[in-house]
Amino acid sequence: MRMPFLQALQTEIKQNGSYLSGQTVTTIYFGGGTPSLLSSEEIEIILETISSAFHVSGNPEITLEANPDDLTESYLADLNKTSINRLSIGVQSFFDEDLVKLNRIHNTSQILSSLATPPASNVLRPSSIDLIYGIPGLTDERWQKNLETAIAYGIPHISAYALTVEEKTALHWMISKGTYPPVSEEQAVRQYLIIVRRLKEAGYEHYEISNFCLPGQKSKHNSNYWKGVPYLGVGPSAHSYNGTSRRWNVSNISEYVKIINRGGVVYDEEVLTLTQRYNEYVMTGLRTIWGCDGEYIYSAFGPACHDHFLNCAAKFLKAGSMWQAAGKYGLTDEGMLFADGIAVDFFLPQKTQ
Repeated sequence: MRMPFLQALQTEIKQNGSYLSGQTVTTIYFGGGTPSLLSSEEIEIILETISSAFHVSGNPEITLEANPDDLTESYLADLNKTSINRLSIGVQSFFDEDLVKLNRIHNTSQILSSLATPPASNVLRPSSIDLIYGIPGLTDERWQKNLETAIAYGIPHISAYALTVEEKTALHWMISKGTYPPVSEEQAVRQYLIIVRRLKEAGYEHYEISNFCLPGQKSKHNSNYWKGVPYLGVGPSAHSYNGTSRRWNVSNISEYVKIINRGGVVYDEEVLTLTQRYNEYVMTGLRTIWGCDGEYIYSAFGPACHDHFLNCAAKFLKAGSMWQAAGKYGLTDEGMLFADGIAVDFFLPQKTQ
């Protein structure tokens, strides 16, 4: 199955050489599922295919997402021979009891092993880790220890997300049966404030609601996403955006390969209205330290959207939830706590074009 899938992936990449309208590719991201199952040779094959179909910058950011249990020393050494220059590890927690609740296969020992690479070694070192807060039973003290561990290892970039419990998962079942307490919004807010305070103290920049980095260590790929830069996603379940429309691929791997092999289209597509594009710009922009640009809103979406945005902003500026500087509008630390709700207040109804 692996070779047919790799061939299908290469075919899709070649078919979409014009999707980005000749723009230079500055970031490449191996994410979703388990990309760390790819061998170093397969990674290089994919990168060569991308370079043949697109104009790639001279020093692109190339990221690989990985689970700690996949990161053996030999695999890390192999990765170091590839063009991958950023490794993002799905840690989630440094405590086994939390990992069990999250139904993770890896354990604390494997996490620490993947992080404990000597600076002078010939293995790819971690650039970023993911952590989750708001886990049922996760005390503030244990959450604080998670942060101290990450800081002690000198992790350059940390992403922290509030737990969302999906239906039909083991944790959802245990909460419904009373085995674990339900997710507490109060706990999640409290632990979010802890990470904001502690990482700022440790010298991290809080550049997006869920993302923190040491100076010069922002994720270029994710930053491009929040700034609305077009991107192409390939493979099962991949999403793409070119500024005017969105695509999403079929999720089933076997179906994906079959469709590609018969020359079919593996995606559904939606052409975005002006209203949808405005709403998405506000939603993503308000999550970041860059905020939303009033002049851009005027030029890209028109005076009606611009006036609507300014009218909404006035209320939140007065309340101290927003800041305004040089025509840019963003959320204060207090406003970040309610980012989604504030963004919705700025939305235009879908019937408006």
